[in-house]
Amino acid sequence: MKIDALTLFPGMFVGPLDESIIRRARKAGLLDLNIHNLRSYAHDRHKTVDDRPFGGGPGMLLKPEPIFEAVEHLAGEKTRVVLLSPSGRTFDQAVARELAGCEHLLLVSGAYEGFDERVRVELADDELSIGDYILTNGALPAMVIIDAVVRLIPGALGDDESSHDESFSHGLLEYPQYTRPADFRGMKVPEVLMSGNHAEIAKWRAQQATLRTQERRPDLVR
Repeated sequence: MKIDALTLFPGMFVGPLDESIIRRARKAGLLDLNIHNLRSYAHDRHKTVDDRPFGGGPGMLLKPEPIFEAVEHLAGEKTRVVLLSPSGRTFDQAVARELAGCEHLLLVSGAYEGFDERVRVELADDELSIGDYILTNGALPAMVIIDAVVRLIPGALGDDESSHDESFSHGLLEYPQYTRPADFRGMKVPEVLMSGNHAEIAKWRAQQATLRTQERRPDLVR
């Protein structure tokens, strides 16, 4: 899979994308990841990428010229261009799985007061938000999306079964899990998990996942 991220702040990506699962996926050749500085596509003396909005108002907008040039340079026939902004549809596990099926993602990070509307209309295949709150820019959302998507690439986790029963994978939160010791400070592991009865264990886990979801995220229970 190939992912390109276009941002005004490429330094923010250093570190998170060089560790853990993403690092292993890159090293194994499962992921071709590249970070691009939007200012590289601005050609005036000051590398200007923003300007005041027509009609007045606070803040600055990202100009269309450098974004159009960048997308036209980086995108191909199979590229899905995704804008990251608070007005996008909410990113969740289902969307992560949807994006994981793409051959090439181009994530365009917003900044300041957002994008010139012509960028949305003419370039974007999708627009995503990671939640109902405002961040300084779209770099962190881009990293969140990259992390969530990459771990769904076959082979990225080592054991592809690892992602099948995680929270949200089946519309529920994950069931409680335990490891050794079986008795820690008087807190004991449920006997069913040590019974060896896989049918009963599966039943218990399904019940616990439903209960946990009802208690903590009733909005997920339809």
